[in-house]
Amino acid sequence: MIEVKNLSKFFGSTPAISDVTFSVREGEILGFLGPNGAGKTTTMRILSGYIPATAGTATIGEYEVHQHSLAVRKRIGYLPERPPLYLDMTVKGFLGFVTELKGVPRRDRAYRVNTTIERCFLEEKRHTLIRKLSKGYRQRVGIAQAIVHDPPVIILDEPTIGLDPRQMIEVRNLIKSLAGKHTIILSTHLLSEASVISDRVTIISNGKVVTSNTPDHLMKELAGGGGYTLNVGGDIDVVKSTLNTLPEISSVTVSPLENSDRYQVQITCVPDTEPGDKIATFIVNSGLHLYEMQREKPTLEDVFLELTNQAETEDANKQLVKTNNE
Repeated sequence: MIEVKNLSKFFGSTPAISDVTFSVREGEILGFLGPNGAGKTTTMRILSGYIPATAGTATIGEYEVHQHSLAVRKRIGYLPERPPLYLDMTVKGFLGFVTELKGVPRRDRAYRVNTTIERCFLEEKRHTLIRKLSKGYRQRVGIAQAIVHDPPVIILDEPTIGLDPRQMIEVRNLIKSLAGKHTIILSTHLLSEASVISDRVTIISNGKVVTSNTPDHLMKELAGGGGYTLNVGGDIDVVKSTLNTLPEISSVTVSPLENSDRYQVQITCVPDTEPGDKIATFIVNSGLHLYEMQREKPTLEDVFLELTNQAETEDANKQLVKTNNE
């Protein structure tokens, strides 16, 4: 449904994004994840037709964004980082106004407004002035204006920014309810948001895409198989040499605990293995004391930090080489 190929945008000589490539399948939610300043908003603005790209192509359905801008805009719903709301209008009046702007046929406008109000859980606020709404409700109205014309593609730029935890959960549930019927691209710098909402995640850093896959796949492939943290007492050298013989274990790190005769043992496992029972058996059979054993699984945060740190290091090295050559 969405195809982005080699997209770049320069402001003067400064690149905001460089050679960005990714795709979103029909009915899928793609989390576009990156730190602040990574290029997320620039990409969203290009996809929505708000600004042109310097190079590359972006296609929504069968339409290229820049060649068929008006056709694309009819097929997308866009929520920018700051929702475009008229504060002195009621929720119902504002959404009715938006249906006119979006070219919804007059006979369908009331139905689209009422349906959207229900989908966004705004029934009790339909006659309330938008300026009197809380930020969470305003965000719902922002999403409502993006979907009131029932577009096949929805583009959401940081939809939960500034919300309290309860409001964030409500908006996330609303977005998840839109999946399937709509293709959604969701930009965020919140790891929890990307992992909870998205079917797939594309991670961008310093204006470049560093990877794209499902959250589970990224965690398995890039953060390894996780491991175990143990608190043990006794002859630790015996434990380390024994554990290293297990094929499911890729590394063992031992650290003495302060003011104690115990040790912390950090074990990294081979992906897709669960050797916890073997580890516990080896520890006990070695005559040591096992005081604590905790399973440590990789998180999307581990993947995010690993990839963005790698990208920053590579960019720094390239800049150093360029400077030295000059």
